[in-house]
Amino acid sequence: MTTDTTSLPTPSVFRQFYALTKPRVIQLIVFCALIGMVLAVPGAPTWPQVGLAAIACLGIWLVAAAAAAFNCIVEQGIDAKMKRTAWRPTARGELSNTQTLLFSAILCVAGSVLLYVWVNPLTMWLTFATFVGYAVIYTVILKPLTPQNIVIGGASGAMPPVLGWAAMTGDVGPEAMILFLIIFLWTPPHFWALALYRVEDYRKSGLPMLPVTHGSEFTRLQILLYTFVLFAACLLPFVYGMSSWLYLAAAVVLGFGFCLYAWWLWRDYSDALARKTFRFSLIHLSVLFAALLLDHYLL
Repeated sequence: MTTDTTSLPTPSVFRQFYALTKPRVIQLIVFCALIGMVLAVPGAPTWPQVGLAAIACLGIWLVAAAAAAFNCIVEQGIDAKMKRTAWRPTARGELSNTQTLLFSAILCVAGSVLLYVWVNPLTMWLTFATFVGYAVIYTVILKPLTPQNIVIGGASGAMPPVLGWAAMTGDVGPEAMILFLIIFLWTPPHFWALALYRVEDYRKSGLPMLPVTHGSEFTRLQILLYTFVLFAACLLPFVYGMSSWLYLAAAVVLGFGFCLYAWWLWRDYSDALARKTFRFSLIHLSVLFAALLLDHYLL
């Protein structure tokens, strides 16, 4: 049974444009970037560093929001076929492609100028490269071409802590790359759990998502294997000396929990369990990075 989106009330123009930015996704991106900023600064930050971090967060938010809006243009036909995305203003025809493209361009230019002038050029170029990676390479090329789209395209989604680190230091250190690796490995099991219980949506859209092309059992096995590798990667901040026992305890508990969900999902699938696994993956990344933050200041 499909939802008749035409019967839904039309939101205000402001809410329509705001919806294009995919607020929940952007919040997680900025949070991960902020973690990179905090970890790049030994001890408590000075007020100038706090100001720099605030400007960098705003610039990253603007460019990430621009990429999200551009994604809505490219995928408006696909979005209209999927219950999860049919409410988007572009899918419902509430905003034209010209309006959305102009909105995306303004956000991208504003964010890039902010980062280049008030943060540093490296952060601006890395953020712009992330925009291109997500909006063009992933959305336009990889997503409709290969079931490994989320694996390859996950590199763009893993960039926020690198951007945050670069904003505060002007370079990219190994610590930033460890954070990148964690998000890169977290993305496939997180997204495939969603794709499992939304498989019919993806089948209708024509996108070659892994559950559509290789089936549920193969996808569940991939989720399980990725959670094992992710567990190991999440120990690297402790091994490298970025964190202490507080973070290690959180990483072990969260990693074990994610692996357990993946194991249950592999052994006895249900849509309800896939939803729980997807939700736990969000808790996993958020609490993991929050533990890094607490560890940085408390120990």
